[in-house]
Amino acid sequence: MAQGAGQGPAMRTETLRDFRVPAAEYTPEFHPYAGTPGHPAQPAAHHPGAAPVQRSAAPEPHAYPASPAAPAEDPDGYTPTQRDLPVIGQGARPSGGPGDTVQIQYVPEERPGGPGPLWVVGDVHGYLDELVAELRAKGLTDSEGHWAAGNARLWFLGDFTDRGPDGIGVIDLVMRLSAEAAAAGGYCKALMGNHELLLIGAKRFGDTPVSSGAGTATFQAAWLLNGGQRTDMERLEDVHLQWMSRLDAAAVVDDHLLLHSDTIAYLDYGDSVEAVNDTVKQALNRNDANECWDLFRKFTKRFSFRDEESGPGEVRRLLATYGGSRIVHGHSPIPYLLGEVGSEDGEDSDGPTVEGPHVYADGLAIAMDGGVTMAGKLLVVELPLRD
Repeated sequence: MAQGAGQGPAMRTETLRDFRVPAAEYTPEFHPYAGTPGHPAQPAAHHPGAAPVQRSAAPEPHAYPASPAAPAEDPDGYTPTQRDLPVIGQGARPSGGPGDTVQIQYVPEERPGGPGPLWVVGDVHGYLDELVAELRAKGLTDSEGHWAAGNARLWFLGDFTDRGPDGIGVIDLVMRLSAEAAAAGGYCKALMGNHELLLIGAKRFGDTPVSSGAGTATFQAAWLLNGGQRTDMERLEDVHLQWMSRLDAAAVVDDHLLLHSDTIAYLDYGDSVEAVNDTVKQALNRNDANECWDLFRKFTKRFSFRDEESGPGEVRRLLATYGGSRIVHGHSPIPYLLGEVGSEDGEDSDGPTVEGPHVYADGLAIAMDGGVTMAGKLLVVELPLRD
């Protein structure tokens, strides 16, 4: 079991008072469906069995306007994620390119013995190569990146994009695995993270001003300041937006309450999992910038369970409302929860080496964000944990 929470100094992430920036021009350079009927040809994507595609180490950095100074304190508990985290290079992708079509050839019969094993994946943040490697290492996919886990159940806890080099590639992989797992008698599902809300808002509303407890804000500026990748925006298609907009915010599976964020803000959206999911989807469908911003702001809150005295009680509030005996969440990197991470200005950290989930709040909460964006580990873990 991992070290208990509340040790070391409490870390808070940067909050910016004014998010206003000029509108960015997005000129598509790559189309995920290139070469298909109705779309111009592009360089060939990497498919199973083909030679690896040679790529540069990482996308060219883009210059964005300097951000304004942070305020003295965070208003209303709003804690956006850290900006300017390192981005590692991206190599050739072992699976088919974006937009690949999955041929489902049969509907499997009901398998005896009940559902298969349950797996969860922490925040990916565009680190496609790390995700592919971990899924293969756990036996969930084969050497070509296709589903190989039969009737296993796989849940992603959200935050597929931003910071890392290939967020759209991550979404494409999860969408494809969802179809392949269903064909094999299992499933692959995903939750809504605050970075999905951020990307949806940046695409829909751009630099439209929204009301914010931190002052004037825009989705576009918040997206850029929280690791938004221009290549992801250029490759973002309606199919990705529709998929993200339909994700659930919470789920109870095998007595585990699965959430993206370690916050009690879910209680603002309903007194059951079904009510929360319906409320979030309806808010997104109304396409109101201020309503979507409020949703993003609340999903960005963190650390509700970390305090040794009050944390377990907050976890119990959520469990009593939504069900389950343990919360499993992403969002807050484990080094942050332990209070053992370097400062926000990019200084090196001698923080802990993350090898697995962090169990805390009297054993009632399991943190799954291994901090892949800060040279940590992308976690893919089977539940229940073997304590």
